[in-house]
Amino acid sequence: MSQAAATPAKRVPFLSERHIDPHAYPDGVAFLDGQYLPLSQAKISVLDWGFLHSDATYDTVHVWDGRFFRLDLHLERFFSGLEKLRMTIPFDRDGVAEILHNCVALSGHRAAYVEMLCTRGASPTFSRDPRQAINRFMAFAVPFGSVANAEQLRTGLHVAISDKVRIPPASIDPSIKNYHWLDLVRGLYDAYDRGADTALILDFNGNVAEGPGFNVFCVKGGKLSTPAVGVLPGITRRTVFDLCAEIGLAVTAEAVGVAALKGAEEVFITSTAGGIMPVTTIDGAPVGGGKVGPITERLMALYWKRHEDPAWSSAVRYP
Repeated sequence: MSQAAATPAKRVPFLSERHIDPHAYPDGVAFLDGQYLPLSQAKISVLDWGFLHSDATYDTVHVWDGRFFRLDLHLERFFSGLEKLRMTIPFDRDGVAEILHNCVALSGHRAAYVEMLCTRGASPTFSRDPRQAINRFMAFAVPFGSVANAEQLRTGLHVAISDKVRIPPASIDPSIKNYHWLDLVRGLYDAYDRGADTALILDFNGNVAEGPGFNVFCVKGGKLSTPAVGVLPGITRRTVFDLCAEIGLAVTAEAVGVAALKGAEEVFITSTAGGIMPVTTIDGAPVGGGKVGPITERLMALYWKRHEDPAWSSAVRYP
């Protein structure tokens, strides 16, 4: 008898009726296919182009002390991205705003990270023609998270500058918020390998671009500058421009070289996930005196104070 004949045939595995998810998720509420669900129940198909091709756009807004901050600007950017990617959703701006409010209200979170997103979706026939895909909108609210923790906000972040190059704007329009993050993730690992907290990567000209989910500013001689090319025009970045205009500080968007950043008196990063966050070490060397600078401290205080302003924020309608 041959070895093959002596080996018992393997049985075909059992086909499960549904997926049993063994993973843990943060406490939150999602909106998907017209339903509000616990975050752990919000799923997409493995055939969705958002997963297969990173073909999606999104935007994030935060809630602080029960109030959305600059929600109108986030909605404007999200719908602009939809238009540029030729995606459509069955909601207008007011409809999306209501969904986001409901996600937060149902979650009960007073401080939340809230995301709206649209994927290309999937074709019923698995066609490779994106025009045949059914676009899919979803949203969720989870507890607020920050790029910098409480200690880093107090003493400053250690940032490393990676030699990885940000996807050029000729390839991906940086004004469309997207999930093309492999350049940023590779930069993060460079930073971790060098003992830093997070990373900045370069643009196609060798100047500083941005980091994973944040813009960067530097201060020299009382003037602020931030990279102009190949970066997401962040809402918190725009807020810094607005605050500087109010208090008479000069700020420009321009090319920022690595040497200029390292020679700055102050450096900070900006993100919806954390606001204005100080940087006190770059590539192991102190920025300025190695402490959070006065302009950074002033802008941080003004930024959080404006969260109480009805012109810049809107209250969540909790049950």
